[in-house]
Amino acid sequence: MKNLVVTTKDGAALSVTIRGDGPPLMLVTGLGGTAAFWTVPATELAQTHTVITFDHRGIGASTRGSLPVTVDLLADDCTAILDAIGIQKTVLLGHSLGGAIGQKFALHRPHSLAGLVLSGTWMAPNRFMTTLFNARRKLLSADPSGYAALTMILGYPPSWLNEHWDSPGIAISAAPLSAEALAIVDERIGALLAFDGSGHAGSYRGPTLVQGAQDDLIVPALLQDQLAASIPHARQLTFANGGHFFPISRTNDFVRTLQDWIGTDVTNMA
Repeated sequence: MKNLVVTTKDGAALSVTIRGDGPPLMLVTGLGGTAAFWTVPATELAQTHTVITFDHRGIGASTRGSLPVTVDLLADDCTAILDAIGIQKTVLLGHSLGGAIGQKFALHRPHSLAGLVLSGTWMAPNRFMTTLFNARRKLLSADPSGYAALTMILGYPPSWLNEHWDSPGIAISAAPLSAEALAIVDERIGALLAFDGSGHAGSYRGPTLVQGAQDDLIVPALLQDQLAASIPHARQLTFANGGHFFPISRTNDFVRTLQDWIGTDVTNMA
């Protein structure tokens, strides 16, 4: 495993981790923004791929930089990382907010993609998402620990969560408590709600996988249905359960299906 720091044009220092050896695979996390989200699946995937993960700007070990945070800027950060480590083409998997970032990356840098995975994400927020995230935004300001608890409860199936309540990265103690941390999360929610990919959905013509879970209470599966319908060449995979954070609650299935898709769709179009 290799750790490095990539500095962007506006001064953000991005903490990057590289695992394994093989075809490149960049994993882009969602609103939480930490590379730690991917620790377990990345360890498995590193047996067959060079896996790139990173803390988003202003999150974890990465500094924020000077520019206002938008989905476009977060996509540019992916470009900066790939350019810095000399990777010309990668499969990019974006989960939740990471899927919005992936759509913007595909719009601006399609030549840098071997394949695109849009995981637990959306083309444009609907009324459900807008209402939910605005409510979470208010809770974030009033009660950060309550915000973290609600994220955990909404994000995982109850039976799975009951068995993993004290797992690292799952605990309620992961609440953003400092004024700076609260402002960064609030800004990221604003960027999330402002994203609308409906004008360019399907513009990337390479291998595309849209995946989700039927019991996702944060980004409902109907939004993946809408996204997949707008990308006629995409393959769609919907887990029967797993909640919003199915890459964690269903790691084995997540890794297996991803490797199968890369081994068929991506390899056959290479």
